[in-house]
Amino acid sequence: MIVIADGGSTKTNWCLINEAGRKIYFNTEGYNPYFSKTEYITKSLNESLPDHLEREKLTEVYYYGAGCSTPANQKIVSDAMENVFINAKVYVGHDLLASCRALLGNEAGFAAILGTGTNSCLYDGKDITLNIDSLGYFLGDEGSGSFIGKRILADYMKGYMPKGLREAFYDNYALTNEDIFEQIYNKPLPNRFCASFSKFLYDFKDSFEDYTFATIDYAFTAFFENLVVHYPNYKDHKLNCVGSVGYSFRDILSIVADRYEMGVGKIIRSPIDDLVQYHLTTAKAD
Repeated sequence: MIVIADGGSTKTNWCLINEAGRKIYFNTEGYNPYFSKTEYITKSLNESLPDHLEREKLTEVYYYGAGCSTPANQKIVSDAMENVFINAKVYVGHDLLASCRALLGNEAGFAAILGTGTNSCLYDGKDITLNIDSLGYFLGDEGSGSFIGKRILADYMKGYMPKGLREAFYDNYALTNEDIFEQIYNKPLPNRFCASFSKFLYDFKDSFEDYTFATIDYAFTAFFENLVVHYPNYKDHKLNCVGSVGYSFRDILSIVADRYEMGVGKIIRSPIDDLVQYHLTTAKAD
């Protein structure tokens, strides 16, 4: 039996392929090694994996995760996986490679992640050939949920948010400025906290169309200006994207892409189904 996982900073989607070839899906929280260490990931997995999962029977684990771009970070995650899946061969790779495989398969092209965080690359059908670092939550991640959430929080705290939306925000969260400062500067996982507010904006997008468009357009324009346009010959590629933010606001993403003369290809919420198919197809080919 093998298991394939796509891990973002907020949520991990898993697919078990059992001995009969049946696919069984389940979720856990996300594990970004920049924020979560081996001990935390091990504890979380032990507490949240389904009871029906026969861990000792697993032979292979393929985990693609946010933040798993360096050997040191991959080891943080692989050590946790080996603690939990004691008989399995564990492979830990970057979630950006998972996105490439899900979006493009064995074809060359441009792929991006717009979820809690942001990432992007050029892919040659096998490997990532160029990746401009998005610099993470503090310095970049333009177009991501955390980037949008920071803008929403700033507008709320400064009083720039439309009155009705500001009232709805307080009704939903009852947060004071002091509460927000505490969450961002003193509590763990500030990126996840900020990103959670992109869903709030999505839920109210029809009632506050102008504010929603301006906020999301600002975020996706920053994504293009700071990342996409710096890829050589970017207009020769289509924008292929995975992630809840890109998918939820794909209409605005398409408008911004058109503004930069870039065609739009495949936009999906989660790569797990296409990633599983990639692995099954590759296994058959091998």
